[in-house]
Amino acid sequence: MNGNGKGSGSGALEGAVVAVAGAAGPAGRAAVLRLAEAGAVVVASDANATRLAEAVDAARYAHGGATVTGDTVDLLDLRAAHEWADRTEKEFGRIDGLVHLVGGWRGSSSFAETDLADWTLLEKLLIRTVQHTSLAFQGGLQRSDRGRYVLISAAGASSPTAGNAAYAASKAAAEAWTLALADAFRKAGGEEGPRSAAAILVVKALVHDAMRAERPNAKFAGFTDVKELADAIAGVWDRPAPEVNGKRLWLTPQP
Repeated sequence: MNGNGKGSGSGALEGAVVAVAGAAGPAGRAAVLRLAEAGAVVVASDANATRLAEAVDAARYAHGGATVTGDTVDLLDLRAAHEWADRTEKEFGRIDGLVHLVGGWRGSSSFAETDLADWTLLEKLLIRTVQHTSLAFQGGLQRSDRGRYVLISAAGASSPTAGNAAYAASKAAAEAWTLALADAFRKAGGEEGPRSAAAILVVKALVHDAMRAERPNAKFAGFTDVKELADAIAGVWDRPAPEVNGKRLWLTPQP
C-alpha cells in the first residue's frame, strides 16, 4: 500500500466510484478488496446485511485509507435499484462502475429431471438483477469518462449441459441483456466510439480458500480463483472502452 493507505493498484481506478452488487459472497469480497486497493471508492450492496457489514469492515481494515460503504439493497425491486444508483451519484458526485456479482446455482442430474422451480429462482437472481442494475446505472455510467458495467458469467452459457438448462439459459439471457447495454453505449458514443463500456467476464466456475480447505484433495481444474477474478475486474478499467465494450473476456478456455 502507499502512504495514503490505498494500494498503488490501477491508476485508472484511482478516485473512481464503483458499485458492487452481490458484495458479500467470496467473489464480492475479493472484488471489494481489490477495487479498494486500486484506490476506488467502493459502494457495496448485498441482500444479506450481516455478511455485507463483514465484507465492508474487512475491506476497510485491509485498506485503511479507502472509502468503502455498504448498502442493503433489494435488487429485485427496480425502484430500489434506481434509488441506490441515484443516491450513490449524489453522494460521491459520479458513478464509474457497476460490478454485477449476484449469483446462484441450481441444477439436476439429467435434463428430464429439470425442476422449473429452479428457473423461477434463477431468473430472479441472474436475470432480473442484471436488468435492474443496468437500467438504474446506465445514465450515470454514460456520464462518466470511464464508466464500466461488468457482468460475471459462466462458460456454460455458451455450452449448456443437460443438467444445467435453467442455469445456462439464465446466464445466456444475462449476457444478451448486457450486450444490449453495450450497444446503447456504442450508439451514445457516435463516431468517436463508446466512452463507457459493458463487458462480460467468463469463468468456468469460481474457487476460494474455504472451498480448498473443505476439499483439500480436489483439483478444481479450470476454476478461477476469486482473487484472480478480482484482478480481471479491476483490469477492465485499464483497457479503453471500445476495446472491452460488448466483449466476452474469457478467463477460461473457450469451449
